[in-house]
Amino acid sequence: MAIEQQLKDKTYYQMFINEHENIHPILALGEAFQEEAQKDLPDLADIRFAQGEVYFHHKDYEAAIFKWENITNELEPWARKNIADAYYELGMLSQAEDIYTALEVDDPTLRAEVALKLFSLYIHREKVNEAVTTIKKAVQTNPDYPNVTSIARDFFEKEEDWSNAVELAVNEAKRTGSLEWFDILLSYIEMGVTKAFAPNYFTQALVNLYNIDVKKFEQLVSAFWNSWRNENTYLTWMNEVNHLLLNLDLNRDDNWSELSKLHKETYISLIAGGYFIKELQDYVPVLLTNWMRLADNKNIVPAAASVLAWNELFPASLAVNIVEEAEQLISVTSFDMDELEECLKLFEAIMTWAESNEMGNNNRVRWIVEKIVDFDTQHLLVTGICDSGKSTFINTILGEDLQDSPTSSVVMFSHGQEEEIFEINDEECRKLSGFSDFRERMGRLRNALNSIIEFNYPNNFLKEQKFALMDTPGLNGNQQDHYEVFKYLQVADSILFVLDANEPLTNKERAIINQIQEQAPDLPIHFIISKMDVFEDEQDALRIFEETKEAIHSSWPDAQVMPFSSQYDRNQQIGDLKEFLKLCKNTRNIEDKRLAKLLYYIRTTIAGLLQKRIDIENQLIETVRWNEEMHMKLNGGLNQLKDTELHKSRMITKMFAEIKESVEVELIENVPKILKACAELIKEDSNFSTIHLDLNKEMNKRLQDYLEEQVMPKFYRTMQEWIENCQEELGQSQEFLYELGDGFNQMYGEEYVKLDCDFKVLDDWRRDIDRMTSHFQLETVNILLRRTPSQILLKSAGKLFGALSQNKSMLFNKYKSFVENEDYYEIAKTVSRQFFQPFELFEKSFERDVHLFYKNPLNQLNRCLEEAQSEIELNQEKLKELNANPELFRDPLTLFEVRLRQFEWMTVAGKGMQTVY
Repeated sequence: MAIEQQLKDKTYYQMFINEHENIHPILALGEAFQEEAQKDLPDLADIRFAQGEVYFHHKDYEAAIFKWENITNELEPWARKNIADAYYELGMLSQAEDIYTALEVDDPTLRAEVALKLFSLYIHREKVNEAVTTIKKAVQTNPDYPNVTSIARDFFEKEEDWSNAVELAVNEAKRTGSLEWFDILLSYIEMGVTKAFAPNYFTQALVNLYNIDVKKFEQLVSAFWNSWRNENTYLTWMNEVNHLLLNLDLNRDDNWSELSKLHKETYISLIAGGYFIKELQDYVPVLLTNWMRLADNKNIVPAAASVLAWNELFPASLAVNIVEEAEQLISVTSFDMDELEECLKLFEAIMTWAESNEMGNNNRVRWIVEKIVDFDTQHLLVTGICDSGKSTFINTILGEDLQDSPTSSVVMFSHGQEEEIFEINDEECRKLSGFSDFRERMGRLRNALNSIIEFNYPNNFLKEQKFALMDTPGLNGNQQDHYEVFKYLQVADSILFVLDANEPLTNKERAIINQIQEQAPDLPIHFIISKMDVFEDEQDALRIFEETKEAIHSSWPDAQVMPFSSQYDRNQQIGDLKEFLKLCKNTRNIEDKRLAKLLYYIRTTIAGLLQKRIDIENQLIETVRWNEEMHMKLNGGLNQLKDTELHKSRMITKMFAEIKESVEVELIENVPKILKACAELIKEDSNFSTIHLDLNKEMNKRLQDYLEEQVMPKFYRTMQEWIENCQEELGQSQEFLYELGDGFNQMYGEEYVKLDCDFKVLDDWRRDIDRMTSHFQLETVNILLRRTPSQILLKSAGKLFGALSQNKSMLFNKYKSFVENEDYYEIAKTVSRQFFQPFELFEKSFERDVHLFYKNPLNQLNRCLEEAQSEIELNQEKLKELNANPELFRDPLTLFEVRLRQFEWMTVAGKGMQTVY
């Protein structure tokens, strides 16, 4: 071992030097070399090796290399390694690397030294990957070599190569069992660099640590637990660590405080609503089993309660012995906790979940819980059948006529610094504007019981007695109304039932009281017998009171009974009421009773949310059905409207065409007559050389007069009639659309569509017709100036023979005959085209204008169609999600019920096998 150390340190040369001689190593080795050389078979290798070392230490690396190159004995591998060291020192790194990598040796020390040198070389040359490979190989082949693991760790940490650093720490911890390496691993966990590894990678190391140091084991497991808490591998870790713990011989006496705390926190987080039950069923039973095995004194009751709660909702998921142990522990172990705080935390968690999942704001139940935790105020619920005198009694207590008519909502009257009135329903808490607004609410009938009214105002009686009065609508035979009123029974600390002295404690009243006691069996009930003034004889009044009181006590022996009349002296009655209400106060175990009420509302809230999920599904189904029906009806209405538009467009166009055709027929018939009549203008003494010009001019004038004075006025009147007919036709369409819109609005339940047509179209038509018929100017028509053979012949003859008197008679007859017998059909067509030319664009716009008339109804129906289709698709998608993942709603609420049962078990810890409902 000493020689290996000398070879490592390059001090092998000291073997040739007497430690007592004060001589330079070079001189000593030179003398030894000469002495050895004198022998018959000299062995100079060892001396040369030693000389190389001395040269190396004196930085004569080339001389050292020369000496080491000639070593052929057992020191040759070390010599080769030293040569590489010399090249390294000379900066000839490539040559050094080649020699290091070419060395193949069996000596573990030399192999480790070569690896470390090669590792240093790679770092120097910035070959990080090669450096990693080399140092890992060095650790793997000779991990006990001095400093090799420390060098590797320092290198990995410096390079932030946490994967290899963690791997090194785990392997060394398992190999050596050294707590130092477990501490290094702990530091890596706390740095967060172990998260990239699968949890099972560390299992064996943890098992080894458990057998070495239990406390360090808990510390390391807790660190892993916290590091994976918010990672995707969290459940994988839960599975791994809990199966690991199951296989260990855990002893609760070892005080696993940190692991016990982590089990509690993890269990609470798992059942907080973020996971599906099918995910948890593989993890929670094992988690609870281990929690029971290692729970410390602070957590043994929560652990046992959790086991029992989970077992209730998921029977047979836990081992029988674990459940039995939990039952035993919960019955004998007392537990101190802030029950109200824990209960409110659970309630708030449910409310937060409900809001985040669009299950409503649940303002009413929030208000109820707020009143339940107000321990400074007693809540007295005053009820009775209709006309029992309840409102009169309440007004007497309040000292004001606040209830002057039968109420339709539940009202809580309480003392406040100033008058404030609030209406609370599931969706909102709204402040009312004042007393008149309150009266209006009291008189309504529809959905009155969906809200509760809180009336705060300064009242000394309520302040002194620390009471709040809850007034209910009179109870009649409507069971649904009873159910809505009974929702508030658990808010009350006691009930005051008002009886009518005229007919006290009827069968109907007994039935109602029995219903109340079925809903709230622990709620004390007391009685007011009102209207006692109906008895003129005091003895009769006293008799009725005593008989009624006896009947009450036969069924409700603890009930307090008091006579009342609005005609009695108020001051006296108020004094009596104070004493009476003191007897009615339910102050014994008020905290426990209020806690039980709070648990009741938590349980009913969970049940209500489960029902709300069903209601949401049914509502979605109904919404889809309704929108599909609306879509079908809207589509039918739209198609009918389109048909109407097409029909009206064609009808209007046809009516205009008929008018136009009739005018054209008239023109074709009359224009030739007018032109032929112009023959009378031809005389024998006419100037036949220019007569064709004169006749053409006159003919155009007569046509202009005819069109202006006869055709156009008649056409205007006809067009006015056409407008009236169009208005009538379009008016019928509007009436139809109003009926159609009313039908749709009835289905919508509001004025959702307004199918107003655009009658401005008719105004535009009137304006256009007025403009186009106000004046007509006929462009000069070429009647007798055309190049027809007859006209050419006549015009030529007129010019040639017109000056000769003997020829005028002949020309007169010819012209007259020509004008009277000429075919003017084409001229009539030309005149007709000119006449109707201004109306061409007007006629072409009918289809567009009719569309504009119907544009708003069309747009409205198309919008409604699109909205209906969108609602169908949206709600179908929601239904698909609900049906595909029913656990989205069911599972969180089931887990809330688990938490509720856990809490209920904790409240009875140490009190025997009782539970709270």
